[in-house]
Amino acid sequence: MDKSIRHDSLTIFYRDEGSGAVVVLIHGFAEDGAIWDQQTGHLKKNYRLLIPDLPGSGRSSALPAETTMDKLAEIIKAILDAEGIGQAILIGHSMGGYVTLAFASNYPGRLTAWGLFHSTAYADTEEKKAARQKGIAFIRNNGSAPFIKQSIPNLFAERSRTTHAATIADLISRYGEFDPDSLIYYYRAMIGRPDRTDTLKKTRVPVLFIIGQQDPTIPLPLSLQQTHLPEQAHVHILANAGHMGMLEEPSASNAILEKFLGSLQPGQETVSR
Repeated sequence: MDKSIRHDSLTIFYRDEGSGAVVVLIHGFAEDGAIWDQQTGHLKKNYRLLIPDLPGSGRSSALPAETTMDKLAEIIKAILDAEGIGQAILIGHSMGGYVTLAFASNYPGRLTAWGLFHSTAYADTEEKKAARQKGIAFIRNNGSAPFIKQSIPNLFAERSRTTHAATIADLISRYGEFDPDSLIYYYRAMIGRPDRTDTLKKTRVPVLFIIGQQDPTIPLPLSLQQTHLPEQAHVHILANAGHMGMLEEPSASNAILEKFLGSLQPGQETVSR
């Protein structure tokens, strides 16, 4: 079911699918909620899925210039409040993981578990900030379509660029008209986000890490460094995935998500590494 709410003069679109424990799937940079389509059909059989388009993406309002990860997390809270949901499970892909971390930092009591799907609690290094600034300059000079065409293939593992060529072409077509200002504002928000490793250390609920062994954006060693920080961690590595495991290895991704969500039921084991 398609739904929307108003929050701070913004219209936020989201899908509400299935029934059961509530799972919020948060998309990443230059994506929208449709990025989870291969997970939605699988998981909605047993769980209630809330799948937003963050402001600036999909059918939601344009992104305000002064956006932060905390403000985006506030929007997730507003959706839960509108639905009368006290606690939920959040899973965030890439930038969506940064939103999830902000939510876990600001509203820890609203979470029964959460997960980082190709994401990190570490702040940007100076090198990463410089790369994002170059991206901003490229978008300003060339627009969204050339940026999307150049960047999306680089998110996939090298082999996936051949085996998933049709998927890549579909993403380039789907997101080529992305609002350039929104891309720039997202980049600024990512550059400005704080280190949130302390959030991983302090959380008392289970945390899922899904890591791409061939991730060119968040290298495997960096991803693994954070997995020992939570009290309860579920760590899974997708051997053939880069930064887009939900598309590169959808069946494996679905199985991991299903196993993690199932482990949260009473009497189930809560720690796996």
